[in-house]
Amino acid sequence: MLWVLTQNKRSLVNVKEVTVKGKTVEGIISRSFFVYWSRVLGEYDSHERVMDVVKQIHKKLEGEARGSTAFSMPDM
Repeated sequence: MLWVLTQNKRSLVNVKEVTVKGKTVEGIISRSFFVYWSRVLGEYDSHERVMDVVKQIHKKLEGEARGSTAFSMPDM
């Protein structure tokens, strides 16, 4: 289970999947056969920065042994 504090610090979101769309990191909240619901977790200046943030999330998940992990989206 991954809990993410959004970049604007207004929402704590339980995400099932993290995805990149251009300069935006999105969290998939729920998914069914034909539809999925997502939230923007953070927006950055470049695709490279977005990929760096996703790598940070991955590193955090690798370092956690327990079933639940929390991550705060960094500012720009």
